[in-house]
Amino acid sequence: MWDFSTDPEFQQKLDWMNRFVREEVEPLDLLFPSGGDPYDTGNEAARAILRPLQQQVREQGLWACHLGPELGGQGYGQLKLALMNEILGRSSWAPTVFGTAAPDTGNAEILAMFGTEEQRKRYLRPLLDGDIVSTFSMTEPQAGADPKEFTCRAWQEGDTWVIDGEKWFSSNARYAAFLIVMAVTDSEARPHERMSMFIVPAQTPGVTIKRNVATMAERDELDEGIHGYIRYDHVRLPADAMLGGPGEGFKVAQARLGGGRVHHAMRIVGQCARAMEMMLERAVSRRTQGERLADKQAVQAMIADSWIELQQYRLLVLHTAWVIDTQPHGAARTQIAMCKVAMAKVHHDIVRRALHLHGSLGTTHEMPLAEMWMSVPSLALADGPTEVHRTTVAKQLLRGVEPAPGLFPSEHIPPKREAARRRYADILKEYGL
Repeated sequence: MWDFSTDPEFQQKLDWMNRFVREEVEPLDLLFPSGGDPYDTGNEAARAILRPLQQQVREQGLWACHLGPELGGQGYGQLKLALMNEILGRSSWAPTVFGTAAPDTGNAEILAMFGTEEQRKRYLRPLLDGDIVSTFSMTEPQAGADPKEFTCRAWQEGDTWVIDGEKWFSSNARYAAFLIVMAVTDSEARPHERMSMFIVPAQTPGVTIKRNVATMAERDELDEGIHGYIRYDHVRLPADAMLGGPGEGFKVAQARLGGGRVHHAMRIVGQCARAMEMMLERAVSRRTQGERLADKQAVQAMIADSWIELQQYRLLVLHTAWVIDTQPHGAARTQIAMCKVAMAKVHHDIVRRALHLHGSLGTTHEMPLAEMWMSVPSLALADGPTEVHRTTVAKQLLRGVEPAPGLFPSEHIPPKREAARRRYADILKEYGL
């Protein structure tokens, strides 16, 4: 049966999270506001505040809940994780406090699923403990996220692997202890079987960050960029550096993306909910032309449209999480793509309205809205461009649809009306119709 309720025990956890994030975690956003700060393990002042907060999360049994009990998590399904990430979306530090910061979450999952015992011991445990951070190094400057166009390659020389090529926009590379790199190992294979994954320690000779690219929310002149443009110059790795088997790079990558996109989507729900809170407070606090903003129909329309859109999107994401939890693997592909497409517009529209309602103040860094607004374009591109996911939705819907059997569409009214008349001819004749 359908049920939109949350079991009371887990709701208590969510209530604790909500208070904790608002009161204890959001202040970290003010003290250490740079996008790279949550990943900078060398910032001892930030870590001195962070570690006790992480301990409180552990004591509540809410640390890294996406992982199974054997790895220190709760093994929660996507629906529970979605409800948690809705709260974590309020703060850029919250995922780090709860052991769910990307890309470390996805990297931990694929290490757990595909890593050897030695790989898990060397990389997974310190990653789960929050002692190090990692990078997923996949996209390339000439190819974006399309693996069919990748040119960074790897080949064997004796008992070593050699990686040569460039990667673009590798998040948090400057702070990472290791990088998970996708490289072409068989250019003649089928497109999705050409790549393999490798674990590359950050200090390996030949790994060079050409520059740390700053997004519009970061200042290039202050070197705030955290997305690495990396050159792998004949990087030599031992034979056991491969993650998964040869040609399984695409398979490994897909294993980490589905659930991660749902988490990402629900964090945007949380961020938009925070923008809504600011919008509502502003509406009842400010006056113009002799009345509150809240009394103006245009403002009421902005508020109503934002809330309706947010609730529609929230239900879409929660339904997607439910499908992942209850249906066979891969069944949620269309729903995941729908979440990605819808996110771009909902995020854009709600943040824009909230910012607009705050006037000039909304455009300044004295409110969180300016930073939210600057993240809109990049979040629409994260995990693949919106247009790609829109195409995925359309292709899935078109799959298996048959053409109309004749000259006119199958819903053409004249032949359907005639068929209806034939079906009920006796009754219609009895009544003179």
